[in-house]
Amino acid sequence: MGILRLGYLHVRVTDMAEARKHYIETMGLKVTAEEAGKVYLKGWDEWDHHSVVLEEGGVGLAKLGFKVQSEDDLNTYENNARTFGATVERMSKGEELEVGQGIRVTTPSGHVVELYNEITYLGNEVGYLNPYPFPRHETGISVPALDHMLIMAEDVALNEKFFMDTFGMYAVEQIRPEIDSPARIATWLSAGQKNHDIAIVSGKDKGLHHFAFQLEDWSKILRAADIFAMDDVSIDITPTRHGITRGTTIYFFDPAGNRNETYAGGYRAYRDRPTTIWTPEHIGRGIFSHSRELNAAFTEVYT
Repeated sequence: MGILRLGYLHVRVTDMAEARKHYIETMGLKVTAEEAGKVYLKGWDEWDHHSVVLEEGGVGLAKLGFKVQSEDDLNTYENNARTFGATVERMSKGEELEVGQGIRVTTPSGHVVELYNEITYLGNEVGYLNPYPFPRHETGISVPALDHMLIMAEDVALNEKFFMDTFGMYAVEQIRPEIDSPARIATWLSAGQKNHDIAIVSGKDKGLHHFAFQLEDWSKILRAADIFAMDDVSIDITPTRHGITRGTTIYFFDPAGNRNETYAGGYRAYRDRPTTIWTPEHIGRGIFSHSRELNAAFTEVYT
């Protein structure tokens, strides 16, 4: 089976008190543990110990982690990464709070990716025996789970190849300079049937463009926008639809300036589907289907 999903990310924040207010009171994440300078969080429909870790000091992405099915998968991905020429090191059990053994890989773009197959099980808030569809007592927009993320790379094609060759992902959608070009402006990669687990866009190495949380549907996207207005959250892009992935969305910033997204809809992807290709003259419609215009700050501003 290999990679199951994007399991967690560690994001740096400048002010932990403000970050807690945003992610706990507005987003509705629950605290599962705290350490010096770190807060561990999860959504109401996530069963693993954490999905988002706030690290005090700075902005941007510290690292991300994918959960894999078995220890054999860890060995396979370690060998693949070494064959590719990436820097790889082993993680011992407990090195990361509540996480089992794994591997730590540095991508060509300098992002740190951890892979693991064990993490402490906590369960979700509705249970698995005759559950109701959502918790009775919700906080803020009450996000169920972490969904995906988008990182920046100076060589998108090289990093696309890395994620495909090393982790067995496949390209669902791409933006190419020309239809038959081997170069990439952006790529959306999946490990399973999501339309993307991770996306890569042209920009400075090690950059974080955004990370996204699941919401159920368009009505929940609109409700999120209302709550952001109530809580004075800095909205980047008001509710709209993507052409790429077909998902509905709203983009906004946490108090440190890290871009977040709430995401709903889109389509299910399969390995045997053709890759959808977008060309530069249609990027505006690909990113924002309604306005068909790409705000330059959306690609130029990231942490």
